[in-house]
Amino acid sequence: MNFATDDSGAASRRAFLTGVAALGAGVLLPGCQTAGVTAARAQRIDVHHHIAPPSYSSALKAMKRGHAAWSIEASIEDMDKSGIATAMTSLINPGMQAWPTDIAMARRIARESNEYAATLGRDYPGRFGSFASIPFPDIDGSLREIEYALDTLKADGIYLWTSYGGKLLGDPAFFPILEELNRRRVVVYTHPATPDCCAKIMPYISINAIEGPVDTTRTMVSLMFQGGAARFPDIRWIFSHSGGVTPFLLSRFEREEEALKDKGILPHGVMHELRKFYYDTAQGNHPGALRALLEIIPTSRVLYGTDFPFRDGAEVIDGLARHGFRADDLRAINRDNALQLFPRLRS
Repeated sequence: MNFATDDSGAASRRAFLTGVAALGAGVLLPGCQTAGVTAARAQRIDVHHHIAPPSYSSALKAMKRGHAAWSIEASIEDMDKSGIATAMTSLINPGMQAWPTDIAMARRIARESNEYAATLGRDYPGRFGSFASIPFPDIDGSLREIEYALDTLKADGIYLWTSYGGKLLGDPAFFPILEELNRRRVVVYTHPATPDCCAKIMPYISINAIEGPVDTTRTMVSLMFQGGAARFPDIRWIFSHSGGVTPFLLSRFEREEEALKDKGILPHGVMHELRKFYYDTAQGNHPGALRALLEIIPTSRVLYGTDFPFRDGAEVIDGLARHGFRADDLRAINRDNALQLFPRLRS
């Protein structure tokens, strides 16, 4: 295998990781024996893969807003390099939060984005699933879009941000939506938001370097400590970036739990709920994050996720390899755990 070299003659790390990604589907996963990945032999399922439908991009442009560069060709290229059979798509930032008060526009963009994702799935059979956007927190519009997305478009799940206008997902105001998601036993993929509280407190670093992961933990705590996790136990939650900072704050949450023992809000305890949630590996695949996460939850709750186009599959493959998973655990993270949530992908 040939790699590009830098001026010192050392192999480029990025070229090396891309090569490892190509080999990964053959070396680390069953059924693939040779280097060079084809769609038919790819195995991984990426649950954190962003797209930018044309109508969504146009609407943002009209508002003088933009998003990270994306194309379907770039998605397919990285999927093939990384041995990703199927990517579960979700809107690229800023998502539905771009229309916090324009209900009509939010409903329109959600519908058009979901139809685009469904078309993508038909045009590239087996390569794409979708987490449908809804005009959250618009209750009526969200309930209608859940019905259309799941029943008509056959979306694989629903896509929610961790907070909306300062309210976290566990806020009782959102319970009517959570009740419907629970009734349908929906897979709900969450993505960290930029919280209103903290957008400008550290201007010398990207807001998402700290506040994104923290908002993931905030919304997990809100679901547990405001009763939503226990009240709606059949929602299958996926939290990004290895659970944000949750593993590092666990002892604090367990202390807070003591005050709720007689109130019925968290009847089974913090650890029960944390072990029910799922966690993706996007930007949380380095050894420290993985070790901390796996101290509190089983490997069966970890899902392969890349955060494409912000990160690529090679980074995740490298991070998982450095952790030193057993072959069966690695296979579970790459594919088998996701199949429990998306059994249609078994065929």
